[in-house]
Amino acid sequence: MSDPLPVLDDLAAESEELDALVAELNDAEWKAATPAQGWAVAHQIAHLAWTDRAALTALTDPAAFDAHLAEAAARPFTFVDEGAEAGAAQPPAALLAGWRADRAALDAALRAAGPGARVPWYGPPMSVPSMATARLMETWAHGQDVADALGVRREPTVRLRHIARLGWRTRDFAYAMNGTAAPEVPFRIELTPPDGGALWTYGPEDAPQRVTGPALDFCLLVTRRAHRDDLAVRAEGPDAERWLDLAQAFAGPPGTPRAPRGEAA
Repeated sequence: MSDPLPVLDDLAAESEELDALVAELNDAEWKAATPAQGWAVAHQIAHLAWTDRAALTALTDPAAFDAHLAEAAARPFTFVDEGAEAGAAQPPAALLAGWRADRAALDAALRAAGPGARVPWYGPPMSVPSMATARLMETWAHGQDVADALGVRREPTVRLRHIARLGWRTRDFAYAMNGTAAPEVPFRIELTPPDGGALWTYGPEDAPQRVTGPALDFCLLVTRRAHRDDLAVRAEGPDAERWLDLAQAFAGPPGTPRAPRGEAA
């Protein structure tokens, strides 16, 4: 059983970094459009708070989470956007305070969960490390949307290792989301980490097909925060090549892909 503390610590650090990015924004900057259509900076933070609150409910009150799932099933195409819209309508100070409170409560609940705890979710139940990894991935990805809206370049960190591993583990899920059968053989993934250390590798060393490139670019790819034409991620083999067009580390539909930088509006 994996130790949840490293990913929980990294989730807290990722959240603090994004918090520092938005803490001093003025009202106009909170309303700045992000690459996600119809979502301003405020919507991005509201979505993170909403999802943290849902995860806390799943962990501490399964009956209430069942009711939440019933609401989601009744409005599958609008439920998430409605949550973001409601949160973004708050004054920025209230939105920020709520997000801080929600993520602190979730952190405490995840740390207090017993070994082997399973957290109900929108798909199969998740372990505590898996839930923390999913929250880190979303925090980083939506933080990228915020950074893009503000014209800020974030320095990549080794916290990306969690997202890179999740991107590898969700390979078959990405095929399924696109109605395509996954290849029977695994791929080899070899990524250069941000600190220039030893390669992050996943999959068998002798796999006939592989994906290589910077870890940052791979994480941008699997969170669909950049078009693959703008990234230095390369595939060897036709199945691996196809996967780079489908890859996604998050649940739900893949959404509208980002346009290449040269075609962005």
